[in-house]
Amino acid sequence: MRALLILTLLLLVPNVALAGDKAWGYMAAALSVGLSTVAAGIAVGLVGSAAMGTLGEKPEMSGRALIFLGLAEGIAIYGLIVAILILGKL
Repeated sequence: MRALLILTLLLLVPNVALAGDKAWGYMAAALSVGLSTVAAGIAVGLVGSAAMGTLGEKPEMSGRALIFLGLAEGIAIYGLIVAILILGKL
């Protein structure tokens, strides 16, 4: 699946394959941010849905629900940090 995604991106932007290492660094940074943001969105959706179900039954659990939502959003922040580290090496 990952290989298919990368090949599709390369077909859409044929100059990336010829541009060299710097272009691959930009591609890696973009994939890092993009995929981690998608994963964070899925995680927040699942955790948020479960949290709303729990809060309907036990309203006192709102603090824990917010903590779990924050942990799910952390995935996107980690992807952004990795992208910044990659771009710092270019």
